[in-house]
Amino acid sequence: MLEPNMAIDIKQVNTAVNTHIGKSPAHKGSEKTNDDAVNSLSTPPKSDSVSLTSQAQQLQSTQAKMNDIPEINEQKVQEIKLAIAEGRYKIDPEKLATNIAQFENDLKGMN
Repeated sequence: MLEPNMAIDIKQVNTAVNTHIGKSPAHKGSEKTNDDAVNSLSTPPKSDSVSLTSQAQQLQSTQAKMNDIPEINEQKVQEIKLAIAEGRYKIDPEKLATNIAQFENDLKGMN
């Protein structure tokens, strides 16, 4: 077991795995000729394909919808902050409840 922060000597790593070993006579029949190599290069490569899961498609749709949401109106934010600080900001509980319910419904619609 290695001790924490103990250096490992990588010079003794077995490199025989990466050394070139001559082919045995049994493998000579399976060697490719230069003509085979040229023919394989002229063959068009297979194309890759990607398929998105339904969750990925949902996420993509949600991101697109979020891009349509307008930016924050900084002026309005500052006006509301000032009204709160001055005690002029009044909260309408019914309007707040309606807006929360609408927000919840909008979230459900994104799924």
